[in-house]
Amino acid sequence: MLRTLLLLPVLGAVIIALLPAGNPRLIRLTALLAAGAAMGLAWGLLGRFDPAMAGVQLFETRVWNPRLGSAFSLGVDGFSFPMVLLGTLLTVVTILVSNCITKRVKGYYALILLLESAMLGVFMARDWSLFYVFWELTLIPLFFLVDRWGGANRHRAALNFVLYTMGGSVFMLVALLLLYDANPGHSFDIASIAQGARGLPQETQILIFLGLLIGFGVKMPIFPLHGWLPLAYVEAPSPVPILLSGILAKMGAYGLIRAAEMLPLAVQALQGWLAALGMISMIYGGVLAWHQRDLKKMVAYSSMSHMGVVLLGIATLNEAGLNGAVMQMVAHGLVAGSLFLLIGLLYERTHTRDIADFSSLVQVMPRFAFFTVLALVAAVGFPGTAGFIAEIHVLAGGFARWGGWVIILSLSVLISAAYAFRTVGYLFTGPVREEMRQIPDLGRAEFAAVSVLAGGILLLGIFPGAALGLISSSVKQLSKVFG
Repeated sequence: MLRTLLLLPVLGAVIIALLPAGNPRLIRLTALLAAGAAMGLAWGLLGRFDPAMAGVQLFETRVWNPRLGSAFSLGVDGFSFPMVLLGTLLTVVTILVSNCITKRVKGYYALILLLESAMLGVFMARDWSLFYVFWELTLIPLFFLVDRWGGANRHRAALNFVLYTMGGSVFMLVALLLLYDANPGHSFDIASIAQGARGLPQETQILIFLGLLIGFGVKMPIFPLHGWLPLAYVEAPSPVPILLSGILAKMGAYGLIRAAEMLPLAVQALQGWLAALGMISMIYGGVLAWHQRDLKKMVAYSSMSHMGVVLLGIATLNEAGLNGAVMQMVAHGLVAGSLFLLIGLLYERTHTRDIADFSSLVQVMPRFAFFTVLALVAAVGFPGTAGFIAEIHVLAGGFARWGGWVIILSLSVLISAAYAFRTVGYLFTGPVREEMRQIPDLGRAEFAAVSVLAGGILLLGIFPGAALGLISSSVKQLSKVFG
């Protein structure tokens, strides 16, 4: 089943490559059908996934290289399965709002589907060599998506992103090779490597964990590994940051959870430093977002702040904090996806992202105004939204571990509220500008796409039990590793 899920987007990309370039509507429909089929299969697997089981499910494997100890092994658990569901959903949303792409349409949609397959491979891989292959494969479609369809500085943005990620990947690769060497069975199997890694002395575990932290931290991104962030998010074509922020950043957080699972002595020794990095990322990202006039940059830096909450949740090493970290990964995927979708649509209509260029759009674009306010409120972590559930768990886990220090999380929320309500004030109050009177509101496809994300934000905020139940067994098992 997982192999089929992995291959469906690839099959869609192959079919698109064979279609006539002069029929963009057919190409877009094919991409939507392929992504929709993958989403249908992924969400259909909910019926076969047992939330009460903490281990790997739907496991399938085929030996790749017996001498090297690598295998094509796929499986999901409470950490990876929600990311698979989120990834397939955001891909469909991205395709739905990609009407603005009018040049080299075949290449664009084929690359989106290949990117989806590589992302799903990262979350489903149960072999570190396979994980690394899929991790690197995400770079290829992303480089071309930014470089060919991006903004004025697209070439620099694409190169910057690739160099940062490849630089981090070097540290990750060295760390994985050290883990492979320490594994008595000389296998890249995730469970086998974890068993061997836990027997390493603390100093060795710390060195290996730091290598993995650099590799995964670049992708999250966390301070000070975020240099690629603003340029890539701003210059990418409007729909692409939905995936870039909504799901690709979660690859780094997911990898960090797997690293913590393998190297418990290192994580416990570095727990305070990880918490400090998370708190710095929250405050630093929030302050930078507050100072931005460019709406895309604002959401980009707010993403850094929200991923700091994820890092803080992981650093707690307790059940409440880890539940909050995974919930924040899902919540941020929905919220950031909504914001980048809406800001991208606004830019395509007005060709400006400067917050000072807008006013009273609520009179011209009421549906756009409703969903934007909802997404901004959710980004703050308002009660009744998914972000609130995530942040209250991280707050509880952090208080249990560090006491009053977690007030820094509350300060981060206040900063988020400051730039969120400032944005609402600029966009939706004051007199209507003459040049903005004829802006069309959300179309049917756009309305459908953002409605799905908004529905997810509210559903998880009001009824979080199902999502928490999906991850709770895996979280309990991981928290037991740390006593």
